[in-house]
Amino acid sequence: MIPTKETLSVEFKSDRKTLGESIIVDEVVALSNSEGGDLYIGVEDDGEITGAQPAHRDPIQVAAMVANKTVPPVSVRAETLAEKFPVMHIEVPRSRSIVATSNGRILRRRIKSDGTPESVPMYPYEIATRLSDLGRLDYSAQPVVDATCDDFDPLELARLRRLVQTSRGGDRALLELTDDELERALKLTTRVGEKDAPTLAGLLMIGKAESLERLVPTHEAVFQVLEGTDIRANESYRQPLLYTIEDIIARVEPWNPVTEVQIGLLSQPTPLYDRRALREAVVNAFGHRDYSVLGRVRVQMDDAGLLVNNPGGFIEGISVRNLLSAEPQGRNPCLMDALKRVGLAERTGRGIDRIYEGSLLYGRPLPDYSASNQTMVSLFIERSEPDAEFVRLLAEERNRGAELPLQSLLVLDALKRSRRCGIAELSEMVDIQHQRLRRTVELLCEAGLVEASGVGQNRSYMLSKKVYGHGGKAKEYVRQTDIDRVRYPELIMKLARQQGRVTASDVRELLHLPDGDAAYYELKKLKEHGELTLVKKGPRSFYVPVKK
Repeated sequence: MIPTKETLSVEFKSDRKTLGESIIVDEVVALSNSEGGDLYIGVEDDGEITGAQPAHRDPIQVAAMVANKTVPPVSVRAETLAEKFPVMHIEVPRSRSIVATSNGRILRRRIKSDGTPESVPMYPYEIATRLSDLGRLDYSAQPVVDATCDDFDPLELARLRRLVQTSRGGDRALLELTDDELERALKLTTRVGEKDAPTLAGLLMIGKAESLERLVPTHEAVFQVLEGTDIRANESYRQPLLYTIEDIIARVEPWNPVTEVQIGLLSQPTPLYDRRALREAVVNAFGHRDYSVLGRVRVQMDDAGLLVNNPGGFIEGISVRNLLSAEPQGRNPCLMDALKRVGLAERTGRGIDRIYEGSLLYGRPLPDYSASNQTMVSLFIERSEPDAEFVRLLAEERNRGAELPLQSLLVLDALKRSRRCGIAELSEMVDIQHQRLRRTVELLCEAGLVEASGVGQNRSYMLSKKVYGHGGKAKEYVRQTDIDRVRYPELIMKLARQQGRVTASDVRELLHLPDGDAAYYELKKLKEHGELTLVKKGPRSFYVPVKK
C-alpha cells in the first residue's frame, strides 16, 4: 500500500527522531497548494519503512493537529498502516484556495532538476497565478499600481470604437457613451479612492506602448513564419492588444492560401486555415494567458501547420479531454468580456467551438491541444487540404435545411477515422456527454448519414452508404459491411450465451437481417460447425450453445 518512491504528490518523512509538528504541517500545506497527495510518516527518503513514533500513530489526533495549524483548516484523512513498522498515512486534498500554516508560511511542491520533489515557499506572483487558476482572482480586473488614465492612448480608444462599429458581434450601445463612461462600462478603469485608475485589462487594450513596457513587462507576443529552416517573418509585439491582434491576423492572410471547392455550379473558397477559427485562437491566447508570469504569446506558421502558444495552463476544471463540454470560464473574465463586447471574441463564450468547427467543416484533422501542460496552453492546427467531397456533402445538407451542429460533425469525424465503433468507443473519442452522444448518433441515423447494426450493447455504427458513395469510396463501404458479416457468428454466440438460447427472430433483430431465411442460414452454419444445438423443430424452434 506504500509507494516505493517520492513524487510530486507523494512525500516520505522519517520519524526515527520524533518529527516536529511544524514539519508535518509544512508538508500538508505544500501538498494542498499543489495537486494534493499523500504524506507517509515513518518512511525514509529511499522508501525504507522504519515506522512512526507512538506520538504519530493516532489518526484522530494527527488530523485534528493539522486542522488546528492550517489556515483555512485542511481536512485530511489519516490512517495507520499496520505493517511490521506502523506508518502514519495522511491523505491531503487539493485546496480550492491558498492554504497557509498558522504561523503564516505558504508553501508549494515542485520537482528539482534531479527529478526528486521538494516543498518550497510560494512567492507573491505565484499566489496570484494560483488564485487565477482556481478561478478565485480576476487578475485583469485589478488596478495597476502607479498607472493613471494618462497611460491610455487616444488612438487605441478610437480603434476600439471602430472595432465596435465594424465587428459583427460588437456591442453598439457602447458607441453612445462618452470616453469615461465607455472605459467604466468595459471595466478598463476602476474606482480607487476618489479617482478612476486603469485596470490591467484597460492598459492591455488601450494603453500606450511605453506604458505597457513600464507597467506590464509580461505583455509580449511574436509572429513567425518558417519555411523549412528559413525564417520568412519574425515580428515582435509590445503594443496594446487591439493593435496586436489585428496586425497578427492581417499578417497571417498572405500565408493562408485559398482553395476553390466546386459545389454544383458554384465554387466555395476554402482557406487553408478557417478565418473565424484563426481569430478565435489568437484572441483566446491573449485573453486567457497568465499575465502574472513572464512569457509571450507565440503564433507560428510552418510547413506542418499553425501553432498558437500562450503562458499559463488550463484553469481548474478544464483539461484537454473536456474542452468542448466544460462550462465556459477563463483566467481573465474582465479582459475576455471586454474583447467580446468589442466584437473580437465569441459572445457566447464558446470560442473553442469555432476553433473545432473551422477544421470539421472542411474534413480536416481536429485541432490538437495535447502539448499543453501546467504552464502553457498549446494549440496546433495541422496543415492539410480540405476534403472536397465532405464539403459538398455538408453543403447538400445545408441546402436541405439540415445544418449539422458541432456534435454531429464530431461524430462523423470519429466514424471517418475509426470506420466502425459503438457508443462506448465513441464516448472515448469525442467530448460529448453520454446521453447527448446517443441522441446525436440516432439523429444522424435518421438523416441517413450513419448506419447502425446490432442491438443493445452490441449496437455499432458506421458511415452510411450515402456518405461513402459521396466521397467515391463505395469499395470502403462494401469492405465495412463485409467486416460486419464476419462478426455475425461472434454476435450470435454472445447473445446465445447471455440468454441461454437463441431463436431466428432474435438473430433477425440482432443483425437487422431482411428476412427470417437469412437468420435461419446463419443459425444453420453455427449448428454445422458444432457451436449450437437445435432443441425443437417447427415455428417454436430455438438453439442452445454447445457445452465444451
